Amino acid sequence: VLILIRVIAVILFVGWRIKNNNSDVMWFWVISVVADVWFSLSWLSYQLPKYNPIKMIPDLATLRKQFDTPGRSSQLPGIDVIVTTASATDEPILYTMNCVLSILAADYHIGRCNCYLSDDSGSLVLYEALVETAKFAALWVPFCRKHQIDPRAPESYFELEGPLCGGASHKEFIQDYKHVCTQYEEFKKHLDMLPNTIRQRADIYSKTGTKDEDAKVTWMADGTQWPGTWLDPAEKHRAGHHAGIVKIVQSHPEHVVPLGVHESNDSSLNFDGVDMRLPMLVYVAREKCPGVEHNKKAGALNAELRISALLSNAPFFINFDCDHYINNSEALHAAVCFMLDPREGDNTGFVQFPQRFDNVDPTDRYGNHNRVFFDGAMYGLNGQQGPTYLGTGCMFRRLALYGIDPPCWRAEDIIVDSNRFGNSLPFLNSVLAAIKQEEGVTLPPTLDDSFLEEMTKVVSSSYDDSTDWGRGIGYIYNMATEDIVTGFRIHGQGWRSMYATMEREAFRGTAPINLTERLRQIVRWSGGSLEMFFSHISPLFAGRRLSLVQRLSYINFTIYPLTSLFILMYAFCPVMWLLPTEILVQRPYTRNHMVGLVAQRAIFHDWLGNCISDSGVAHGGEYPYKKRYTLQSHHKATSG
Repeated sequence: VLILIRVIAVILFVGWRIKNNNSDVMWFWVISVVADVWFSLSWLSYQLPKYNPIKMIPDLATLRKQFDTPGRSSQLPGIDVIVTTASATDEPILYTMNCVLSILAADYHIGRCNCYLSDDSGSLVLYEALVETAKFAALWVPFCRKHQIDPRAPESYFELEGPLCGGASHKEFIQDYKHVCTQYEEFKKHLDMLPNTIRQRADIYSKTGTKDEDAKVTWMADGTQWPGTWLDPAEKHRAGHHAGIVKIVQSHPEHVVPLGVHESNDSSLNFDGVDMRLPMLVYVAREKCPGVEHNKKAGALNAELRISALLSNAPFFINFDCDHYINNSEALHAAVCFMLDPREGDNTGFVQFPQRFDNVDPTDRYGNHNRVFFDGAMYGLNGQQGPTYLGTGCMFRRLALYGIDPPCWRAEDIIVDSNRFGNSLPFLNSVLAAIKQEEGVTLPPTLDDSFLEEMTKVVSSSYDDSTDWGRGIGYIYNMATEDIVTGFRIHGQGWRSMYATMEREAFRGTAPINLTERLRQIVRWSGGSLEMFFSHISPLFAGRRLSLVQRLSYINFTIYPLTSLFILMYAFCPVMWLLPTEILVQRPYTRNHMVGLVAQRAIFHDWLGNCISDSGVAHGGEYPYKKRYTLQSHHKATSG
């Protein structure tokens, strides 16, 4: 009702502005009216989706009752979790490894959760950091399971004011806590020393090398050459030019559940009755070649989509930026809960969680939390076709990323050929398997030479050529904001999405902490939004199955940067009064009214001067303001 009243008020105001043109400068009046109309339409397109806001909360108890009852085989679907990082120097390694640890320790069926690290720099430091992380995870993950702690990223957990647990006795917990805290500090020291360790290893091997080129080689711990970027860049071993790499750091867990022993090999902790297994952990660095467009984050995610299809082919696919982590160990259950909902689950393409941050000051001076959007607009979209994809903390249905229609629109015969998906036969078979058994679990095949060759093939720089990858399949290319474009493409096929919230935030991360970084981020988002609006996938025309309100929302998301032009114009309005009056100053009255006003003002001044003289305040002269103004002089005085 309030929105309706405001709409009527806005319409009346715009109508009044158009009918009452009292400006002497027509072009300025036209611009101001256009600005008012623009603000009104922008506000209306932002308010319309809010007429049916819905807040959705997962029912985890019902999910466990139906799909994960203790004492019988779990029916939960598989999940492939992807962590993307672009550089080991620009993005702190410790943050990335904490994200990986939170995934490995997440409260989800171990054999149905797989973790992939996408390293777009091909750095040996990141690979060996992941190896160290797998070693520390053998202690950290059972500790989390035993004491049921949250969050399960150690850096965030150990920063809490006091140790928190929900499992074993307090005395036993304190002992375990101190031991794990000590081991974590050792783990951080190992990560800090990795660059020097790799450099020293390279120096040792270079002294024993027999060839001149061996002096530049970066060596792995097992004595083999690193196929990615080297510390001393060389041909085919530098940033932007290196081979594709796929290495399984932690194998897929076996079906038999090994319980912890009383005295573990690497600590004195008691892990009796605790599942010691770890999810599969894979390191991936896609191939890069000079002169080939790599499509940044979208290209890296598409490579992960293909390699995960070969190794695990889970029906659900969730991606994280490396500076985010799982804050609520039940978050994966929550996302799956919406996907398996018997009402709308089959037609749900993705589930988006709100973005929350740790390093924002109490006043949130740069608006990183963006409460109006995350706690307002997104709930409104939940009542429509669903929220848009926001780049991180989002679980996709693999079929939706493959460009396949939802069940309510899906044809019986789905064509899966090399022209669309590429020329890898094992990958094409995985797509068919995903269609036929959408919620099944695929165990990794035998890693023979032919399969290793196929894995390298699907992460090659040329695999996307002459296919639909980046257009109708996977994450969209050639856009600065690949997230909103990818979400739009999925919605346009008829899929809906869900906005999931939990009492304890599902995921948390870090945000820009200075104005320069924040403005750079906003400029990138704004430019990408306008780029989408003026592209071939503009929400004005594309998306044949979008609802009307959903389309209006996407239009608003993509053209909002233009509002800044009108805001800038209004900001300059006070400054315009300093310009010559003949150009911009509007005459508030006609000439006859002005003459009468000047005469009345002169009479008032005469009366005021006489009152002051009679009171003795101003003796010995005429009151200084007692004079008659001409029309021209009054006009100039008013402008001054």
